[in-house]
Amino acid sequence: MAHDDHELLRRVAAGDASALSRLYERHSGPLFGYLHRLAGDRMTAEEILQDTMLAVWRSAGAFEGRAKVSTWLFGVARRQAHNRLRVRSAPEPSVPVDRPDQAAGPEELAIAAAGGTPVATAIDRLPAHHRDVIALVFVAGLPLADVAEVLAIPVGTVKSRLHHARAAVAAALVAQEVPE
Repeated sequence: MAHDDHELLRRVAAGDASALSRLYERHSGPLFGYLHRLAGDRMTAEEILQDTMLAVWRSAGAFEGRAKVSTWLFGVARRQAHNRLRVRSAPEPSVPVDRPDQAAGPEELAIAAAGGTPVATAIDRLPAHHRDVIALVFVAGLPLADVAEVLAIPVGTVKSRLHHARAAVAAALVAQEVPE
């Protein structure tokens, strides 16, 4: 599949919209899961995913082939998320704005029903650099080497952050008296 992804990205760089659609079909699930974890809500994650695919369309020609396409896509998604979330943290306008329904989607309801809320709460309290590693490893399912590449840090640092994040989540769950 990696070779196919390289070919698809080459075709995207040449302006082939169907190749972009195919890349989207292959990678949107893990990308969305990662972005949803970062953004905290479904609508924002969907918007960032669309921003990501637009950025891929515009910058596919810049892909040098040194990384896997999936790793490159997560890097693009991460930059788009940080750009969008930085803007979102700006002060809210004083004019009332109609907001779309923020009700939980099926995934959020399933996680809550399965008792995932204490874990999600513990993860939300982690520092951003630990949340990034947790999201890329457990939500997106990336190997540690790919996480290191997406975050532009050594694999050893990924391992360390993952260890500390897991320990912090476990300690938070013990403090909340959540059974193992």
